[in-house]
Amino acid sequence: MPTAAPDAACPPWVLREYAVLADGERGAVVDPEGRIVWLCAPRWHSDAVFSALIGGDGHFTVEPADRWHVWGGAYEDGTLIRVNRWVSADSVIECRDALAMPASPDRLILLRRMHVVRGEALLRLELDPRPGFGAHRMRDPRLEVDVWTAAGEGLRMRLLGARRASWDPETGLRGEFRLGKGEEHDIVLELSTDPDQHRLVPEELWRATEREWRRAVPDCSALAAPRDARHAYAVLRGLTSGAGGMVAAATTSLPERANTGRSYDYRFAWLRDTCYAGLAVASHGPHELLDSAVRFTADRILADGDAVRPAYTVTGEPMPKERSLPLPGYPGGSDRIGNEAATQFQLDTFGEVLQLFAAAARHDRLTTDAEAAVRVAVDAIERRWPEPDAGLWELENRWWTHSRLSVVCGLRRIADALPGKDGRRCAEIADTVLAETRRRCLHPDGYWRRAADDDGPEAALLVPLARECTDTDDPSAALTRARIEDQLAQDGYLYRFVHGGVPLGEAEGAFLLCGFHMALATHHLGDRVGAFRWFERTRAACGPPGLFAEEYDVRQRQLRGNLPQAFVHALLLECAVRLNEASTLPL
Repeated sequence: MPTAAPDAACPPWVLREYAVLADGERGAVVDPEGRIVWLCAPRWHSDAVFSALIGGDGHFTVEPADRWHVWGGAYEDGTLIRVNRWVSADSVIECRDALAMPASPDRLILLRRMHVVRGEALLRLELDPRPGFGAHRMRDPRLEVDVWTAAGEGLRMRLLGARRASWDPETGLRGEFRLGKGEEHDIVLELSTDPDQHRLVPEELWRATEREWRRAVPDCSALAAPRDARHAYAVLRGLTSGAGGMVAAATTSLPERANTGRSYDYRFAWLRDTCYAGLAVASHGPHELLDSAVRFTADRILADGDAVRPAYTVTGEPMPKERSLPLPGYPGGSDRIGNEAATQFQLDTFGEVLQLFAAAARHDRLTTDAEAAVRVAVDAIERRWPEPDAGLWELENRWWTHSRLSVVCGLRRIADALPGKDGRRCAEIADTVLAETRRRCLHPDGYWRRAADDDGPEAALLVPLARECTDTDDPSAALTRARIEDQLAQDGYLYRFVHGGVPLGEAEGAFLLCGFHMALATHHLGDRVGAFRWFERTRAACGPPGLFAEEYDVRQRQLRGNLPQAFVHALLLECAVRLNEASTLPL
């Protein structure tokens, strides 16, 4: 199938410049000029309606007609409401963007409110919805009073606020409108599979959205980096569906390294990532994101037992197989959708799930289903812990040290929460796993090997240290942490492992999850100043919107991979809690 030409109306930007709107059920990517260049509807894993980000057709633009301007913007505190700002020689214009909340799985509402702060503005609107990753056009466009309607590929579209625009069969809706100083203008886009005609009242939709963000994001003023901590909460809330699943990121196929084939679809819910988010929230206190994580992981464990998949759709269904689209892809990336990770066995997932359930129990938030899932997970560990697995990094099946230490940590944590013989059984299994792991994976010099057959340094081994699963007087903890820092750190950033002798930073970027784990591990070993150095250095690795990707190119100061990466924001939040002297809650 021939590759489509990129959408020339939306040239690509470096990843650090993009912002993301999200309502839990889907996400929209906004470029720094205010163009919506990525949006899947009606759900995260649905086909994109705007796919310009990866070279497809479809975008939604509201911008000044005068091209001689500079741009900027920021999120409103504790929300994913984004305010873009354009400054020209004689005007200042703002556009407030949000996906309306509370969200419905079958009804997406995108709010855009233009406001002229100074001068006058002539604004240009372009709306070109293209379902099926740009393959189709909306049909039967018509203007009904002041609302444009159209339909296509199972979606019904309504647009309020562009009554004077016109529809071109080739380019979609086009129009201009002029505003004076202090004037506002609302545009509301609805994409829905719901046949009911709901009212589109901008003021009501904005009030409900603001109210939902105030309810969903707690006060973080007592934490380290309180604004960033609230932003992390907002990102995690925005990526978490009402069904409980939290997507790893809002996008697909953004390259981890240019032209290497390492571009993947992250619009799915990894159980491990969901646990990281739940554990981070639990370190701060009880919250609905903890409840969502417990519900989603418990349901998956109960449904699939020891055949549990590493990842699912946010509704708990199997991920689709990986396939390519006839699109150019983001520069250096690809056009993949679907993910093959669902076929892997990842032992550490069970350990993370048990740690999550233990944290929930400490807050008296362990549900009956989760209690049943504990037994299933423990049985699965007992049967399968001796098997090789794909591990945290989803590589080849080996006897990875981190996977075993993860289940030891999970078993010990849940043992403390279970009464009587159930707790004793978990502790006994943990001791058995740890004894064999020490025999096979502890180097004679006292540090943990990467795997039973690999002495290499491995940043994943910081996770059990970050989780405080080892005693501070256990020499393996300090020796392992020091070796990882010595061999995998550069310029204050941390890499995962050595790639076949390739210098650090050339094979891949610094891995931000690992940097935050290093901060927590360093704190656990008693070096609070060192922990804050790691925390501050790692949290600097974001773009102007304050969003993190999975990796950071230290030399070029650029983001690499899909965004926003949920588990990085989760670990920032956990660090903000646990590195703060005022925090008294254990993990």
